[in-house]
Amino acid sequence: MTLKPETKAQLEQVSVATLTTALFKRGLRHQVIQDVRPVGPKGRNMVGPAFTLRYIPAREDRNTLAVFRNPEHPQRHAIETCPAGSVLVMDSRRDARMASAGDILVSRLMVRGGAGIVTDGGFRDAMNIARLEMPAYHNRPASPTNLTNNEAIDINVPIGCGDVAVFPGDIVVGDDDSVIVIPAEIADEIAAEATEMTAYEDFALEQVMNGATIIGLYPATKEENLTKFAAWRKANNR
Repeated sequence: MTLKPETKAQLEQVSVATLTTALFKRGLRHQVIQDVRPVGPKGRNMVGPAFTLRYIPAREDRNTLAVFRNPEHPQRHAIETCPAGSVLVMDSRRDARMASAGDILVSRLMVRGGAGIVTDGGFRDAMNIARLEMPAYHNRPASPTNLTNNEAIDINVPIGCGDVAVFPGDIVVGDDDSVIVIPAEIADEIAAEATEMTAYEDFALEQVMNGATIIGLYPATKEENLTKFAAWRKANNR
């Protein structure tokens, strides 16, 4: 499925926390990728379809530096074939003892138009990746080459990343807190609902900062607050 421009625009303006609630209402409770955080804050959301890379445990007879001479090596090939606008999501077996990629590969993905990169392992050269414009998420910095513990084995297949199932084409959203995976077939409705929720959350926060109690306000269980929200929305063009 193609990510609609209007859906992408909406997802760029809502938090991962709000998206979790919209998904929770539909019975999806485990969509936030665990133990993954921004390499550096960007102040904007990462949004794009998932393009995946899967690692398996390394075996010494298969994983020497000579494998990088192969132009079809899955790690390198993923960087060179990830479509512009997509997020490269890597199943690194939740193993941050070695790097899933470094600043040169991540920079190449950015130059090719990648929307972002996510691993449940680590990145080497993390201080340089943090300075890139493209969002990147990992567990923690890791200097050893991925060959130390992992072998890149497959591209654009279903994977597990941070205990979340990620299918090619799922919509990946990351903010300055965390990353969430939205099934592609419900991305439009989730984006629309989260946009509505965000408007009310902004109203509620403003009320709280002005001294209002959260009882009956968040969640909105008192009709008077919905009336106030309608007026606030009109006044703020929301």
